[in-house]
Amino acid sequence: MPNSDSPAPRGKAAASILSSDLTVVGNLKTTGDIQVEGTVEGDIRAHLLTVGESATIRGEIVADDIVVNGRVIGRVRGLKVRLTSTARVEGDIIHKTIAIESGAHFEGSVQRQDDPLQQGKKAIAAPQAQPAIPPQPKAAPSA
Repeated sequence: MPNSDSPAPRGKAAASILSSDLTVVGNLKTTGDIQVEGTVEGDIRAHLLTVGESATIRGEIVADDIVVNGRVIGRVRGLKVRLTSTARVEGDIIHKTIAIESGAHFEGSVQRQDDPLQQGKKAIAAPQAQPAIPPQPKAAPSA
């Protein structure tokens, strides 16, 4: 029998679940797991993020493990990204490994990186190309 006076062993925290009738406006950040069934208008950072079939996320999502069953409008950055057959993603995906099931809807670019989580938004953005300056014709020497 465990001693009732000792504190409970600290295991992994349960996943946070945002129900389908919930709308969150703002950023979410956790070292744990999040399951979104409702709407989030903001960025999400987590260990494991599951986007439910009824969910819509408008913002960047960053997690070690991402499973998209619903809709994401924004950049997706994860070590392991999976788009199921019901996924709708409109935005770029930066990943280490990716799986896209038949039937998934995806509009954007896909880029593989060894460590996509360490890159900041500015580091991922493509460098701005400088317009080429055409060479100026040399003036003919005066006679």
